[in-house]
Amino acid sequence: MRRGTHGGRRVSDPAVPAAAGGIAAQNEAPARAGLVLGSLIIVAAVANLNLAVANVALPDIARAFDSSQTALNLIAVGYSLGLAASVLYFGALGDRYGRKMMLVLGMVLSIPACLLAAWAPSDDVLFLARVLGGLSAGMAFPTTLALITALWAGKGRTKAIALWSGIGGAISSLGPLLAGGLLEHFWWGSVFLVTLPLAGVALILAIVFVPSHVNEGTDPVDNLGGILSVVLVAALVLAINFAAVPNQGALTLGLAAIAVAGLGAFLLRERRAPNPLYDLRVAGRRVFWVAACAGVIVFGTLMGAMFIGQQFLQNVLGYSTLEAGASILPAAACMVLVAPRSAKIVEARGARFTLLSGYVFVMLGFLAMLLLWKEDASYWKVGLGYALVGIGVGLAGTPASHSLTGSVPVRRAGMASGTADLQRDLGGAIMQSIFGALLTAGYASAFASQIAESNKQVSDNVAGQLTKSFDGAEAVAQEYPQYASQITAAAKTSFVQGDQWAYLAGIVAVLLGAVVVARFFPRFEREQELLAAYQAEDGRPADPDTRAAGTASPSPA
Repeated sequence: MRRGTHGGRRVSDPAVPAAAGGIAAQNEAPARAGLVLGSLIIVAAVANLNLAVANVALPDIARAFDSSQTALNLIAVGYSLGLAASVLYFGALGDRYGRKMMLVLGMVLSIPACLLAAWAPSDDVLFLARVLGGLSAGMAFPTTLALITALWAGKGRTKAIALWSGIGGAISSLGPLLAGGLLEHFWWGSVFLVTLPLAGVALILAIVFVPSHVNEGTDPVDNLGGILSVVLVAALVLAINFAAVPNQGALTLGLAAIAVAGLGAFLLRERRAPNPLYDLRVAGRRVFWVAACAGVIVFGTLMGAMFIGQQFLQNVLGYSTLEAGASILPAAACMVLVAPRSAKIVEARGARFTLLSGYVFVMLGFLAMLLLWKEDASYWKVGLGYALVGIGVGLAGTPASHSLTGSVPVRRAGMASGTADLQRDLGGAIMQSIFGALLTAGYASAFASQIAESNKQVSDNVAGQLTKSFDGAEAVAQEYPQYASQITAAAKTSFVQGDQWAYLAGIVAVLLGAVVVARFFPRFEREQELLAAYQAEDGRPADPDTRAAGTASPSPA
């Protein structure tokens, strides 16, 4: 058996992690734990910031390219699309060929992706640049959680995940503030350059401090399964985005058919593959699949709220880009304050209780947006909605990720971390797509009704421009200054009616998620029993906290 030194420790050959236990099984934290965790959080910050900065610039981008609302939706969701489509495949590649290598490659690729986005000559190129940036994040972001899973154990892992989740979410929320400050002085493309210095720092820290080859596998990668996962996720997200676009029914149905066929082929492949990309036996564990579904809704609704909220603040309330970005600070502050405490609640009351508590606050946040975010809303109403959502995500983020990593073998850390990232990115892509589609449809319907009620003769061309997007209406207002105030007022009213559809969808999603968690996620004692059973089945030594709760081995179904 070969042995090597990683991160100041001697660990067993990664080919036999079950027998040797690996770092995570032997100790609660690696050597230089603070530096390692800090490096991983900064790497994740690059992905989180790039994910968030585009939303603030959407009105400016619309004016620069005369973009439709659908094009803006695609630009906003492009980064999540690239990330969500790739995390499972890249996570598996990291498990096999080196998580540190994937992390470093992701940081390197993020640099040209940012540059291409900043100087994109059209909104089509900008969308492609955002997808490329998402692919670079797909290499790096899942690796951060996979390494936490491999390097930490027990309470140490729970605390590390809480810090990773809370600080990462807060940094994502700070992205709009930084982007808003840049837009006060520079062109729209400057927001995509904000992460370049941080990417350089993250690259150096990753090379110096992050250990290599910890509990990695030697089985071949299921490349066909990886390709099918990319096709499946990409087709699903694009189908949702085009669903509300007029005259795109055939394209939507075609993409939906590809998504359904991709799902069928993926499940068939993973059942038959000798070394599946996504172990359906592990994915079928109750702690795993319920946590995965719960996280999709929690993180998806957060990103959907940010996406709609930034446009509402600038278009309807007339906030500057800096003011709109700063408005999200309550969400960031609440996530940072709550996430470490959520780790303690998970240890004391279990993941189910903590998830449901988070859902309550996310629900209250969406109710505040639905009832209080009107055309004359004062800032306290805006801040309240964001603060409540921030508390909810701070509470729910830790158990959603902790349950995934605790219910898989360490050698499958890439699968768990890929699923955790898929929660954020597929959830974000789906919810932004749904929210954007509902906003598009609601806005167009409301404006068309106002045009009909006005009894004014409006040409089809002008009507199409008015109903296309808020910025399209502003462009028409500039062409017809005698009607400018009426057009702007109608556009604001239509936007508010459209975003109400989105907030209602968020409320429905949270309610459905709460029902799934309450019905299927095990209570604290049963959760501890199941985690111990999973560890026994996988040939892992149980974490100290799990052993203390009992080592019974019930059926892990």
